[in-house]
Amino acid sequence: MKMARVILFTAQIDAMSAFYGEVLGLRRVTDEKGWKEFTAGSTRIALHSGPPSPGRKGPKIVFHAKDVASMRAKLVARGAKFGKVNQGAVFHLCDGRDPDGNPIQLSNR
Repeated sequence: MKMARVILFTAQIDAMSAFYGEVLGLRRVTDEKGWKEFTAGSTRIALHSGPPSPGRKGPKIVFHAKDVASMRAKLVARGAKFGKVNQGAVFHLCDGRDPDGNPIQLSNR
């Protein structure tokens, strides 16, 4: 079995669509009323109209980046909110949030 998509419920579908499409640069593949889907490698991120429900430990969408610091700088310039890059001996990570508060991360692994 393989993952097909992650569905995020949102009350602000236009802002979320702009974030995942324009800020993060993902390609929109479905554009229906109340449902937007974006390619994210071998899976998809779907936005569904409805009340958002990011919990204290909700799902985290992790995007691969060979150079985390460079990708962070590019996305912050487009309006994304990310914290500092954490550099370990083996991997680099950077946490952020989408407009609804869902956790996202950049990682080189």
